[in-house]
Amino acid sequence: MRTIPADLIEQYRADGWWTGETIGELLSRGLAAAPETEFRVHSAQRPWAGTVGAVEQRARRLAAGLRARGVGPGDVVAFQLPNWVEAATTFWASAFLGAVVVPIVHFYGRKELAYILESTRPSVFVTADRFGRMEFQPDLCADVPIVGVVGRDFEALFDADPLTGSLPVDPAGPALIAFTSGTTSAPKGVVHSHETLGHETRQLAGLYPSDRDTQLTAAPVGHFIGMINAFLIPVLAGTPIHLTDVWDPGRVLGLMREHGLSVGGGATYFVTSLLDHPDFTPECLPRMRYAGLGGSSVPAAVTRRLDDLGITVFRSYGSTEHPSITGSRVTAPVDKRLFTDGNPLPGVEIRLAADGEILSRGPELCLGYTDDALTAAAFDAEGWYHTGDIGTLDADGYLTITDRKADIIIRGGENISALEVEEVLLTMPGVAEAVVVAAPDDRLGERAAAVLRLRAGHRLPTLDEVRAHFARAAIATQKWPEELHEVTDFPRTASGKVRKFEVRRAVAQRSITPTVR
Repeated sequence: MRTIPADLIEQYRADGWWTGETIGELLSRGLAAAPETEFRVHSAQRPWAGTVGAVEQRARRLAAGLRARGVGPGDVVAFQLPNWVEAATTFWASAFLGAVVVPIVHFYGRKELAYILESTRPSVFVTADRFGRMEFQPDLCADVPIVGVVGRDFEALFDADPLTGSLPVDPAGPALIAFTSGTTSAPKGVVHSHETLGHETRQLAGLYPSDRDTQLTAAPVGHFIGMINAFLIPVLAGTPIHLTDVWDPGRVLGLMREHGLSVGGGATYFVTSLLDHPDFTPECLPRMRYAGLGGSSVPAAVTRRLDDLGITVFRSYGSTEHPSITGSRVTAPVDKRLFTDGNPLPGVEIRLAADGEILSRGPELCLGYTDDALTAAAFDAEGWYHTGDIGTLDADGYLTITDRKADIIIRGGENISALEVEEVLLTMPGVAEAVVVAAPDDRLGERAAAVLRLRAGHRLPTLDEVRAHFARAAIATQKWPEELHEVTDFPRTASGKVRKFEVRRAVAQRSITPTVR
């Protein structure tokens, strides 16, 4: 783990960012305040309806059963589950025990799962018998002492008498290991303490509008932000919990109408896929009053489109390592909300390195990685996290992400920002989503390849049409895409980000045939 400077620890405690409360204590307090709050899972395979109090009792019975089997503070409990009630049961039980929980995205495959289990050595692993392409693989968890499989023997782990309260544990110690989505490399295990996770829960809850409707969580609960939005923020706020285990825009629109639910944002894909669906009508807009966007680049074309529809857009920026670095309030000036990633959130400090890299530190910054070498590379002695993102700060202190250090095309020795090219492509009629990556070029080394997802009823533009569009936008010719590809969708991470390294590989290997070159 990284060394947190003593003056920062003192400051975070003096300012109340770190309260000394464990996640088990936070949950116990919140659940006791509103036990009759609705909890519902919208699932074709495993639906569930009840109250948070009923789920708490399940979690406390599981905690008691695991405690009887020797599991306690500091032990690791991993789970790989869809957005089902059993995921909440496992997470809350782990918190009551003071265990370190490891949520795993349910669509991670064999290689990723084996890596995570090997890295964390859990005492308990909870998974599903089968869900979509996911299937229980007993050989991968042969060394895990306690395994529970939903649909087989999960409830056999329950004790008849529930655990009361929560077991004492150091709030500065590890509470959660969240694995990054691996957009550029193997997953990285990010370690958060009770203090950092608790502050992040309060920070994120405070960013949301107070009058937002009941939220539907569709982001996988195996992902860091999906888990917080599903299992921590509603408990803190005393609001209903609604989960769905499959992202199907038509089904989501139906749930919004039937149950009065809202989708509050996330990666832009989650919002635009609803707007682009044939079942979307103006009657859906009252359930989409707000769109909090983040988790991936947020194109200006998208924020303008949402604003034109009367949707109040606010953006935020963070990562698994430092989840809430900047954000805009819904009351911020419209240009700040639409075109910047917000200003530093309470307790957070940011500065820009000489090359524009964003450095951040704050009370929700993680403890480090499970890999000491990664920790040494990303954090410095003064407590700053080197994000790997490039940005600019305006005169009012609002941050705008302009690129990632590695997200460039080097064409003939000149660097081209993939983000800049994507922004221009997204202003073309019919383009729903654009990803620009480097394609190999025998003469120039690399060239810009544009991979497009189109709206229904639109055709792929020709290269001449793209050139004309870029010329009208006064973009230098060396930045113009030199090949085009069309896809129906992109490979994505749990949070909806496009897995650009997979797109880049597919373009390089010609597994996506260029439509125009």
